Amino acid sequence: MTTLMFILGIVVFAIGLLFSIAWHELGHLSTAKLFGIRVPQYMVGFGPTIFSRKKGETEYGIKAIPFGGYIRMIGMFPPGADGRMEARSTSPWRGMIEDARSAAFEELQPGDEKRLFYTRKPWKRVIVMFAGPFMNLVLAVVLFLTVLMGFGISQQTTTVSSVSQCVISQSENRDECTKNDPASPAAAAGLKAGDKIVSFDGVRTDEWDRLSDLIRANPGEEVPIVVERDGREVTLHAEIATNQVAKKDANGQIVEGEYVTAGFLGFSAATGVVKQDFGQSVTWMGDRIGDAVDSLAALPGKIPALWDAAFGDGPREADSPMGVVGAARVGGEIATLDIPPTQQLAMFVMLVAGFNLSLFLFNMLPLLPLDGGHIAGALWESLRRNVARVLRRPDPGPFDVAKLMPVAYVVAGIFVCFTLLVLVADVVNPVRIS
Repeated sequence: MTTLMFILGIVVFAIGLLFSIAWHELGHLSTAKLFGIRVPQYMVGFGPTIFSRKKGETEYGIKAIPFGGYIRMIGMFPPGADGRMEARSTSPWRGMIEDARSAAFEELQPGDEKRLFYTRKPWKRVIVMFAGPFMNLVLAVVLFLTVLMGFGISQQTTTVSSVSQCVISQSENRDECTKNDPASPAAAAGLKAGDKIVSFDGVRTDEWDRLSDLIRANPGEEVPIVVERDGREVTLHAEIATNQVAKKDANGQIVEGEYVTAGFLGFSAATGVVKQDFGQSVTWMGDRIGDAVDSLAALPGKIPALWDAAFGDGPREADSPMGVVGAARVGGEIATLDIPPTQQLAMFVMLVAGFNLSLFLFNMLPLLPLDGGHIAGALWESLRRNVARVLRRPDPGPFDVAKLMPVAYVVAGIFVCFTLLVLVADVVNPVRIS
């Protein structure tokens, strides 16, 4: 049964992956057709074609390898300086440029001269290339909101899980009390496991972060604490101790290994699934996007540890880069977790949402062959033409993105090597959630 559920989880993730890719390419397709660019192909996946059907001028299909997708637009790159396809050069770099230019004019038909991608104004090309990643961003936001507001997320609450019997500095990293440790304010005040703290010093406390900040901000003060116990409210009085506690960053997250002197009450908060309102959801998503940007910037620095995890005896860190195979494996693990089905579904949705957020950020890198590289080329062309217009110089014409194809091949080669490294690590030393 566990194996069957694991396979089912992989299948569910694969469906979410395919939908995300199709959704991305739909953004490119719809805007390209909107601006009159001819699109011969819309494909989900790579490799041999499993299914295809032609509707109008576009062939729609699914390919065997579900690791990506594409649409093919006519005239992605402008012709050579003489207005024609240039002869094949013996230079390997020049050959890359000419191959790219030749591919851009495949399937050119009479009447297509006015339907080429490069002939569209730069702002239209930016929209076409941005539409794909933007669709992933929209899908990520919708899925995140669905989970945050519809299912809720696991977080600390204002309900007491356990009460510390003494005051121990968190920097000491011990749990046992000694005879020299003073009694904790929570124990002295009579706080019990199961109590729900509803107000602290007259301030309503519906959120753990708010309660934690209030406790930290009142060292040495005697404050009234109202708790809900057995269906009724009980008022307790506690003298907040001064203690070494874990430091928080600007986002309220604990900073590992760093401590500050602040107020201390002495209890552990229970964890529960809590639905978020729209404002809380927006804040949460903003934090996750910031984390994702930081992770993308830190990606090169994680390669040595990833190599050691794949080919050495190093551990696979929880925040290690993970590919499609690793994410599918996580999907399988989610299906086998001993948690309510609603929470399994929420975790699946979160996994697909995170994947779409990563697709958006990665594709926005200003490097060919990514969408961001084409966007950068169109913006550079617009800048050149506007400067020429202001300076009353001749129009420099379209920027020839094909000249950057050698760089694109290098970037693609690096990406392929990185993908293979992640694939090996995902197989031999995967990230686990259980």
